[in-house]
Amino acid sequence: MLNGGTLRFSDVVTVARQQVPVELDADAVNRLEAGRRLVDHVVDQQVVTYGVNTGFGSLSRVRIPAEQVRQVQRNLVRSHSAGIGPPLHPEIVRAVMVILAASLSRGHSGVRPVVVETLADVLNAGVVPVVPSRGSVGASGDLAPLAHIADVLIGEGVAEYQGQQMPGGQALYAAGIKPLVLEAKEGLALINGTHLMTAMGVLLIEDTSKLLNAAIGAAALSIDACRATDAFLDARVHAARPHPGQIAVAGRMRGLLEGSTILPNHKTDDPRVQDPYSLRCMPQVLGAAMDTIDHVRTVFERELTATTDNPLVFDDGAIISAGNFHGMPLALALDTLTMALAQIAGISERRVYFLLSASDSENPLNPYLSPHPGLHSGLMIAQYTAAAACNEIQTLATPASVHNIPTSAGMEDYNSMGVTAAHQAWQALDLAMHVVAIELLCSAEALEYQRPLRSGAGVEKIHDQVRARVPRLTEDRPPQPDIQQIVRLIREGVFVS
Repeated sequence: MLNGGTLRFSDVVTVARQQVPVELDADAVNRLEAGRRLVDHVVDQQVVTYGVNTGFGSLSRVRIPAEQVRQVQRNLVRSHSAGIGPPLHPEIVRAVMVILAASLSRGHSGVRPVVVETLADVLNAGVVPVVPSRGSVGASGDLAPLAHIADVLIGEGVAEYQGQQMPGGQALYAAGIKPLVLEAKEGLALINGTHLMTAMGVLLIEDTSKLLNAAIGAAALSIDACRATDAFLDARVHAARPHPGQIAVAGRMRGLLEGSTILPNHKTDDPRVQDPYSLRCMPQVLGAAMDTIDHVRTVFERELTATTDNPLVFDDGAIISAGNFHGMPLALALDTLTMALAQIAGISERRVYFLLSASDSENPLNPYLSPHPGLHSGLMIAQYTAAAACNEIQTLATPASVHNIPTSAGMEDYNSMGVTAAHQAWQALDLAMHVVAIELLCSAEALEYQRPLRSGAGVEKIHDQVRARVPRLTEDRPPQPDIQQIVRLIREGVFVS
């Protein structure tokens, strides 16, 4: 229900991924009508106002006569539909549309209710605009991608409907939706916001939370899989350095390992004094990632309450041109998220390396977890794949937000590159899921070497979840299908403590 209030993460996710229907609340209709009256007054009185009766960007000094305000809005949508690259995933487009509709419904954009109602109708009918993924510089809004969505709303562009691509007008006709005829400011309001980077960020955070759960589970599984100690999880250690994420990760790992018979079996006579950092410092590294994800979530929760259009319309009659469309708060957060993903994947890959190469008398694992070393190579090359993925994530973690390229003849002279940051995070997340899946594959295999001893109930549940999709390695087989099966488990969110 779009009521002009806060949009929640769960709202975006369910509309984007489960096609939950969207409806405009009656109070929001009243708010929209009040804002629209202010815009109509500006048009009627010919008060010069940016985006209402002027050109756009560096052309803002050009005055548009009243009889051409519809034409200039249509021209704006057409001219700004300049995106390139592979199309965005339909779930991202749906997330963009519901965030855009919620932002407009707050009444600060001066659009008519029919604009938001048409967005809702398109969502509910399952019409998905085909939106090229590249073209936004993350300021003045995500102009090019949003313009491709607006293009479909006015009966142009390209859309997907019932599994087929077709002209936007044809898709609307097939769905029984009347194309929008844009009035003053409405084209600008549709394209002038941070809605793409917000949509990608919300879905990224949702899936990164699933990844972090899987990474914590994989880490706990690896402790018993390679007969490491759990001494470093002692609550007193983490109370002495009270970062919330560190404390939470250590607590969750203790819970997963509770009841293990492997841990006490090698505590008394194990000559090893300390484990490698990739084991001993898991709470510090994964905890820092958890704290970072929580911070990024807070940034995006705020953005879901926002109106990021320009100019903005207010109840006292003011129409103010400003810069809420600038994506820097999101761009910095998305770049930071990618750095957190690099840490989750990086420390996971190090444990994979340890599991496959650190066998000794205290850790009786076959080299590469091969069922018959030499005759079978086991999971040797899975670590190569994890290493390659981590290297790529490291390059993706170079911040996009620190690079500026001016646009619009210098009027838009400082841009955020927030959508680039979102794309980098999106790629990094996919790679990190595969790295953690490889750790789960290897640690599940290594746990078999500890039998008949059992790990904690939580760890054994994770092991069972992996084994439900991936059988034990009895001879060489391609690991790729096994890795993909575990990635699916991560995406499904099954690894929850």
